[in-house]
Amino acid sequence: MEVINTLGRRKTSVARVYMKEGKGEIKINKRDFKEFFPLATLQAKVLQAFEITETTGKYDVVVNVAGGGINGQAEAIRLGIARALVKVDEELKSSLRAEGLMTRDPRMVERKKPGQPKARKKFQFSKR
Repeated sequence: MEVINTLGRRKTSVARVYMKEGKGEIKINKRDFKEFFPLATLQAKVLQAFEITETTGKYDVVVNVAGGGINGQAEAIRLGIARALVKVDEELKSSLRAEGLMTRDPRMVERKKPGQPKARKKFQFSKR
């Protein structure tokens, strides 16, 4: 099996995922994923696609991730891994879609408008 290359995004985070057959090593920005994500909830997000498809420990994953915060990066990696698993086996798509892992979350920060301090907030109105 050759290296499978996919992309995952969330907010401003972009994760480039390279997956190949192996013994389950996950490297994120040249560091072990448990070192990169010290919180158990973020580690669970990264592994979620493998647990749903029961392929834990079958693939080695190398990820380059940039932008955003740690939660957005974890969710971008999760989407990239899910897309890579579908490239390996098309039958896994239905189980991943049922858990919502195949959908790119479109929610982004709303832009700041001119003449306002923030996107929706207005300066205090003075009648007189």
